[in-house]
Amino acid sequence: MNARIEDYALIGDEQTAALVGKDGSIDWLCLPRFDSGACFARLLGDEDHGHWRIAPKGADTCTRRAYRSDTLVLDTEWETADGTVRVIDLMPQRERAPDVVRIVEGISGRVTVHSALRLRFDYGSIMPWVRRSDGHRVAIAGPDSVWLRSEPAVRTWGEDFGTHSEFTVAEGERVAFVLTWHPSHERRPPLIDPYEALSTSIRDWRRWAGRCRYDGPYRDVVVRSLITLKALTYAPTGGIVAAATTSLPEELEGVRNWDYRYCWLRDSTLTLGALLSAGYHTEAEAWRDWLLRAVAGDPADLQIMYGVAGERRLPEWELPWLPGFAGSAPVRVGNSAVEQLQLDVYGEVMDSLSLARAAGLPTKPHMWSLQRSLMEFLESAWRQPDESLWEVRGGRRQFVHSKVMVWVAADRAVRTLEKYPELHGDLDGWWAMRDEVHREVCDKGFDPERNTFTQYYGSRELDAALLLIPRVGFLPPDDPRVLGTVDAIRADLDHGGLLRRYDTDAVGVDGMPGGEGAFLACSFWLAQALHVTGRGDEARELFERLVGLVNDVGLLAEEYDPDLGCQLGNYPQAFSHIALVNTALTLFGADEAG
Repeated sequence: MNARIEDYALIGDEQTAALVGKDGSIDWLCLPRFDSGACFARLLGDEDHGHWRIAPKGADTCTRRAYRSDTLVLDTEWETADGTVRVIDLMPQRERAPDVVRIVEGISGRVTVHSALRLRFDYGSIMPWVRRSDGHRVAIAGPDSVWLRSEPAVRTWGEDFGTHSEFTVAEGERVAFVLTWHPSHERRPPLIDPYEALSTSIRDWRRWAGRCRYDGPYRDVVVRSLITLKALTYAPTGGIVAAATTSLPEELEGVRNWDYRYCWLRDSTLTLGALLSAGYHTEAEAWRDWLLRAVAGDPADLQIMYGVAGERRLPEWELPWLPGFAGSAPVRVGNSAVEQLQLDVYGEVMDSLSLARAAGLPTKPHMWSLQRSLMEFLESAWRQPDESLWEVRGGRRQFVHSKVMVWVAADRAVRTLEKYPELHGDLDGWWAMRDEVHREVCDKGFDPERNTFTQYYGSRELDAALLLIPRVGFLPPDDPRVLGTVDAIRADLDHGGLLRRYDTDAVGVDGMPGGEGAFLACSFWLAQALHVTGRGDEARELFERLVGLVNDVGLLAEEYDPDLGCQLGNYPQAFSHIALVNTALTLFGADEAG
């Protein structure tokens, strides 16, 4: 495959999502959930690993494509010698079963269109048995069953272990395909009307986008980011996955390929702030409620990530039959980082729940007792080394950002008790803990010679997460130590004018071979840090450059390679889009929630 990560657009139904290439091929789709096995896995392999392409016969890349304004409905158009044709792709909100709707529409002339469907369940490893039934093609293998139909019916046949269709559309003519999944032991779900699904999807998405309170510069990019966050939400629970994919590489042909189809506590406060600031209180409350359910239990067992319904066991394993995107192997399912200790997540949870309370979200009866339990555990555990928010695999250390977030946990606990004296807790003890953590970080985590905070105690390496120090209130933006840290990070972690997370070449810290691209969320954090430290022009210049990296339909991956000029990492990345929204709110006058 010669595709780039940014060649893909996203469609979804808030329970799973598909990636559609510029050639009209759906190359990634997991059914029925984000973290289910993929039935189309060409993204990480080749055509034999499953895909569904609809395009003019003999055509290659489309002429143009775009989302319908303020929706997740994708239009892809080809201009050919015989005329112009459009493919409309969407996944309507499901009532029972997931559906993929693809409507072929003639714009001018008469164009012959070809559909090639290769279903391969379990990440491209299982070829289904395909039969005909009531005008449908039915594919079954084990627990999975997929039905394909067209309206009107078109010539369809089996060839090369795939299902093919070919037909001609003239101006104003339309042919709709509907692909529906359901458990193979159940009866086929009711049929949907593809054209009604299209109109309903457009109406619902535009109604949702219309709730956005942001009205500043780059509003279209901000709204697209919010729509992307909505698309990455698992509606039944309110959980938001980090990305729709697994194993898209952080370095082409490298081994830094991870499964991001889970929900990270790391993202919680920034996600909540973006949703609240943009006016999406219902979604913010659903995310807060997911968080409360996921972290319930023994505070010592708090994980850094959970499944979309709060599942705790996410074992990591490799898929040797998939060669990986651009030969980047191994392909992994699950994520063993779930077993790591990351003290920063305690601060994230405390900060999120404090923000939710301050924003007026309805409280839950057990919310404060859960927070109190987290603090009681943290009082005895905060001195431990951990693996940091970046999930390093080189062993535990005393990471400075983790300690800063421990301070955040204590600070939010103290502030909550001061504002709500009817709540019960160890105010004096948490106050003392907050002061002790602050002193230790400033003593052991700061390099006075270079005037910068460091990645971990006693190190000379830096960490872009330290840019969040003024945002979380650990020190004010005009503190000389903050100014020095911003300048040092900007210089030492620069990668083509953007930022790396940390130095991957530092001996022993990372624990992985190879490198990675510039981390987009960190680059947005730099823009925010420049703004709050009085360098507004530089902040806006960096923000404009970052906005210029979104692809033609407004999507961002996790990273960007300035040398190769391409996006890297799982896609689309919630963390990148959250950072984009929050940076726009910071730079252009809208106050952050809380």
